[in-house]
Amino acid sequence: MTIVAGQVTFLVTAILLGIIILVSINRSSSGSWTPKIRRLAGLDAIEEAVGRATEMGAPVHFSPGIGNISDDSAPQTFAGLEVLAYVTELTAKYNTEIIVTIRQPNVYPLAQEIVRQAYIAAGRPDMFQEDTVQFLSNEQFAYAAGVMGIMNRRRVAANLMMGAFWAESLLFAEAGAQIGAIQVAGTAAMGQLPFFVAACDYTLIGEELYAAGAYLSQDKVKLGSIAGQDIVKGIAMVIVAIGSLLATAGSNIVMELLSK
Repeated sequence: MTIVAGQVTFLVTAILLGIIILVSINRSSSGSWTPKIRRLAGLDAIEEAVGRATEMGAPVHFSPGIGNISDDSAPQTFAGLEVLAYVTELTAKYNTEIIVTIRQPNVYPLAQEIVRQAYIAAGRPDMFQEDTVQFLSNEQFAYAAGVMGIMNRRRVAANLMMGAFWAESLLFAEAGAQIGAIQVAGTAAMGQLPFFVAACDYTLIGEELYAAGAYLSQDKVKLGSIAGQDIVKGIAMVIVAIGSLLATAGSNIVMELLSK
């Protein structure tokens, strides 16, 4: 087998990084090491938001974003769906209605089954209704209009937005602010974060969204994976720092190694 010139370092690095993550997962799963994720106030506030909706007798609205599951927005969408499972179990615990709005057709059956299974896990399968998860439109602003209409008509007490968002982010956040809903948002779309930060009570920024599933479930495999990725990032930062110092001193050895 011939390895393409310039890809040797990439191959070796990929193998080493994979080993580091697998070792972290194995150690976490075996119980020999329990990674800790720092407190994420936005995720801790979700139960408060659901509790407020329960006290007011109003529904909770959840949107997993407008991203797909077959393009580069898929990681954000899946992260949002993980949070959806947790939120649904909370609403079952407090006997509170949840309204889930969907834009993408291929996300709809996933969200529907996640909600159904969450109700079953909570011992409340009777709470699932066919209109709990609603597919509104695969057109961006038609979906946005539908979401804002539901929020205003139903006067939701909590507005939770977790996933990939674009221009509709401010529309959703302002609609929620106008009706006085507690709002918790999370996205890795950097261009939309200023709007969420300005109009929402809590915001998960970037990779905090990806860590949400592990944080909420405290699943050892997920925690190990997150910890392994952090170790990898730390190693990358050290390599960059060493390379920068050596380059400043006139040595390109790190660059030469990385280019092999």
